[in-house]
Amino acid sequence: MKIGLYFGTFNPIHIGHMIIANHMAEHSDLDQIWMVVTPHNPLKQKTTLLDDYQRLHMVTLATEDFTKIKPSDIEFKLAQPSYTVNTLAHLEEKYPKYEFALIMGEDNLNSLHKWKNYEVILNNHHIYVYPRLNSGEIDEQFVNHPKIHRVGAPVIELSSTFIRESIKNKKNVAPMLPQKVWEYIDSSAFYRK
Repeated sequence: MKIGLYFGTFNPIHIGHMIIANHMAEHSDLDQIWMVVTPHNPLKQKTTLLDDYQRLHMVTLATEDFTKIKPSDIEFKLAQPSYTVNTLAHLEEKYPKYEFALIMGEDNLNSLHKWKNYEVILNNHHIYVYPRLNSGEIDEQFVNHPKIHRVGAPVIELSSTFIRESIKNKKNVAPMLPQKVWEYIDSSAFYRK
């Protein structure tokens, strides 16, 4: 089975995440998409994150009606901060019969050379890249790389940061979130301060 790993803090998960995940599940050779909730991205400040299990619960709510999309808390059990190369090694050991690939936006591809042991990731895993506006020039080494696959997914310019700021400013963000996720955020009064 070929699993696409879609990493994110999902703070909160929104319809843009779900559109990309579903597109990858339906229009690529990936059998399943695992939404890997990251407890602490080394590039983000931890203070802006909701509790890990609250974010995992939102991903579970968002994905429960999609048979090919699953929530994953695999990084909760690993050393912090989480590095993708370590997570991949752990998954390969735990699920030796599965093949794992990464899903990322073009903007992340631009910073891939800064990732810990990125050469190891590229040598051992395929990377599925979805388009982003204003992603800049792609590093020459990644342009025609045999393990990097560009997928013509819809361009979604929606960010969790924008949603959090909008909630704080008392704006209606309900259309930007899966309904159950919005209901959970609203009833829990998340992101209001």
